[in-house]
Amino acid sequence: MPRPREFEPDAVLHQAMLRFWWQGYRATSIEDLVKATGVKPGSLYSAFPGGKRTLFLRSLERYSKLVVPQKLGELAAPGASLAELRGYFDGLVSDLLSPEGRQGCLLVNTAIENAAEDDEAAAVVRGHLARLEQCMATALRNARDAGEVRASVEPGGSAKLLVATCQGLMVVGKANPDEAVLRAVVDNAFAVLL
Repeated sequence: MPRPREFEPDAVLHQAMLRFWWQGYRATSIEDLVKATGVKPGSLYSAFPGGKRTLFLRSLERYSKLVVPQKLGELAAPGASLAELRGYFDGLVSDLLSPEGRQGCLLVNTAIENAAEDDEAAAVVRGHLARLEQCMATALRNARDAGEVRASVEPGGSAKLLVATCQGLMVVGKANPDEAVLRAVVDNAFAVLL
């Protein structure tokens, strides 16, 4: 009869997510995961068949469910408009100016590190980008209807541009967390809407 687990899988997954977020997939070894979770390798493989890669993919899912909604905040509300859209970008800049925020977004980091060679990781990233684009398109549609942006703003296309801008902003912020640079990127992205 197998021994009962002496750990909570969600807690282990959370610690693995934090480690992958901080170090990236390639730089995180099984030994790192053992240290982060306090669970022996055999138990990790038993709880997460497929080992490190399974833990990583499950970490991406966890991040999407727990962290992304916090970051989206009011932008995810059906009534979001220009203020919520700008608030989302201002939040990104604030995050990037903190030591913790410079670790970036696990999904953006994954897009850079893994998406070109890992179809499952790429699918999770695409899902995140589609979710972000939908939130931004809704906010832009609401803003256009309220006269907060130019009447000629096309919400779908503008949302795609803003998604690319925020992804680029997070990459720039990791390498150059200069507030003036980051704010200039945001200000110029919004200038085309007004």
